[in-house]
Amino acid sequence: MLMDEKAMTDLLSRTLAGLGFELVDVELSRSGGMVRVFIDRPGGVNVDDCAAVSNHLTRLCAVEEVEYSRLEVSSPGLDRPLRQPDDFRRFAGERVQVRMRVPVGGRKNFTGVLRGARDGQLELEVDGAVLSLNLAQLDKARLVPNL
Repeated sequence: MLMDEKAMTDLLSRTLAGLGFELVDVELSRSGGMVRVFIDRPGGVNVDDCAAVSNHLTRLCAVEEVEYSRLEVSSPGLDRPLRQPDDFRRFAGERVQVRMRVPVGGRKNFTGVLRGARDGQLELEVDGAVLSLNLAQLDKARLVPNL
């Protein structure tokens, strides 16, 4: 059976939590053939973690009768996406790139230091000023790697 993104996200979140991992993101190809899963945990993940999770998810998909042609499991990378309110609290103090769905002060794109999130608002320091951005209007947010 083909699963929509929400159903797949719910299934993977529950399964990965039981394995000690966090589901960062899941991408499904439009044709339903490819499933790409990004995992993380405190201290990060390595290739062996990805292989173990991939083997587990292969068996899970067989039991749940999830149709796919290719499964990829990887770490979220240095430019990790931020999605959940907990992500914004966890990575406070880090540089992030944020894209809003609707303009704020005439802009949609911001790069600055994440100050946290509370009460549905993301606090971002940009050019010395702290902006309060509505999390419901957030399109994308990613860490900016320190290279």
